[in-house]
Amino acid sequence: MKDRLIAALALIWVNTATAHQIKAAMTTVLIDPGSAQLEVMHRFHLHDTEHAAEALFGEDADLFNNESDRARFTQYVVGNVALKDEAGKTIPLTLASGSIDGQFFWVIQRAPVPVPLNRLQMRHDALRDIWPTQVNMVNFKTHDTVHTLHFNGDDSWLWVNFSK
Repeated sequence: MKDRLIAALALIWVNTATAHQIKAAMTTVLIDPGSAQLEVMHRFHLHDTEHAAEALFGEDADLFNNESDRARFTQYVVGNVALKDEAGKTIPLTLASGSIDGQFFWVIQRAPVPVPLNRLQMRHDALRDIWPTQVNMVNFKTHDTVHTLHFNGDDSWLWVNFSK
């Protein structure tokens, strides 16, 4: 019985220690045609952003205690994400905020909803230049549907179709 308990605790410890080995981030794009606004909310694991900031800005980067480093990381994300309308015209994304909340680093952007809104094209390269295995998942939420894109490998610009 004691051996089983030790084995179970060891398994839990190993799973906990390796639980965040997968490099992944989640973005949600809320589309509210009523407000004519897109809200783009990027959520990164804080652990990943700390290591990314060190890789990008040097060993002394400190997202917790240095507002300048948080702003630099936020601008890094802004520079690695883009949206285009169905005609290929860039949709201007405005930075709303970049901040730490619990175990996540959030970057919030806003943009006008393009008309017509049948499909959008997106690029999401944040952290993929640091870790080739990084996966960025994007959920596009409207009032009645969710469409998902996965950016991994050599993905560059992907389309999301709302008419399906």
